[in-house]
Amino acid sequence: MKKINSILLIDDDMATNFVSKMLIKKAEITDHIETVLNGQQAIEYLTNTGIYHKEDGIFPKPMLILLDINMPVMDGWEFIEAYQKLDEKQKGEVIIIMLTSSLNPDDKERATHFPAVSGFRNKILTKHALDSIILEYFPSYLE
Repeated sequence: MKKINSILLIDDDMATNFVSKMLIKKAEITDHIETVLNGQQAIEYLTNTGIYHKEDGIFPKPMLILLDINMPVMDGWEFIEAYQKLDEKQKGEVIIIMLTSSLNPDDKERATHFPAVSGFRNKILTKHALDSIILEYFPSYLE
């Protein structure tokens, strides 16, 4: 089975990150999972700046980003706005799935207005939800 190059988890809840990471590891769909606690850290990770500064000029370009909406410092909406302004060489071909515990239907509607957002799922990530994401966005990785 082909593997996704890397997955970026953006969520301020460490327990949620732990569960998501364990599910992803068990699914064996990637060898690299990066977790950050807010949108600002995610932008720094994607652009090799701040605590993620690297001199090599190679950007991580994860193929899948699982993004929480409600976070301190920079929330999911602010992350999407900042992400869309990044240079194309920093973005790569990524699927961004918003994961949220919000029951507000306006959030799901709002997500449809951002071209960078591929999908919207309720959190916490489950095996079924992860399988559904892989089937929908990465079907060639199931062969």
